[in-house]
Amino acid sequence: MSKPLILISNDDGYQAKGLHELIQAFRAVAELYVVAPDGGRSGASCSIHMFSTVRCDLICSEPDLTMYKCSGSPTDCVKLGIHKLLPRTPDLVIGGINHGENSASCVHYSGTMGVVMEGAMKNIPSIGFSLCSDKSDADFAPVLPYVLKITNTVLQKGLLPWTCLNVNFPNLPIYRGVKVCRQAKAVWTNEWEERTHPNGFDKYYWMIGDYVHLEPEAEDTDLWALTHGYVSITPTQVDMTAYLQKETMADWNFGV
Repeated sequence: MSKPLILISNDDGYQAKGLHELIQAFRAVAELYVVAPDGGRSGASCSIHMFSTVRCDLICSEPDLTMYKCSGSPTDCVKLGIHKLLPRTPDLVIGGINHGENSASCVHYSGTMGVVMEGAMKNIPSIGFSLCSDKSDADFAPVLPYVLKITNTVLQKGLLPWTCLNVNFPNLPIYRGVKVCRQAKAVWTNEWEERTHPNGFDKYYWMIGDYVHLEPEAEDTDLWALTHGYVSITPTQVDMTAYLQKETMADWNFGV
């Protein structure tokens, strides 16, 4: 039986430890194509380069591992991989392992989730993995057995069309278990700080912000799971339609 073909990307760049931990975990069991940004792209979400050129350079070609670095966004990496670089449609798209949490509303900003949302839009089973530590030398050892188990399960069972999985790991040596969750409600506040340039004249703004959990006691959410030592798996979908709101608008009159 042939090995599955997996496309991997991230938003921390092709040199990030989390990416290379993922490569080592899968090299023995899959044919890997890695197309990753040439530097950090955190917060890139599903952005694409429409008005500038994108470079993509081969940096590694070995048995079961082909690796490129790309000047574009994480989503650009997936598009280029699928349309230009891979020998066939991959069996799976993986984003990560991200250095930092991607739970709750962070999913909308995450370049890691931009990777897997693009995979889902191509109807390819896709998983984003994130560790709740932004340290460059974070310890991924507790994560890897779960990454392999979750990935193998998805390869066996598949995912519904236009869906993907957002998987987050607490920064702990041992986990209490795994919970399939919904996305928690959380917001950023106090997001910008005005500062003065060292020249004493020019003003500029620096993004800071406080992340506020709006439902900390809701036990069915990803944030509750992570706070209580569980791995969170949040099924996520491309379709952002607010169906309940759509129903309430059924008798609204927008005619002119």
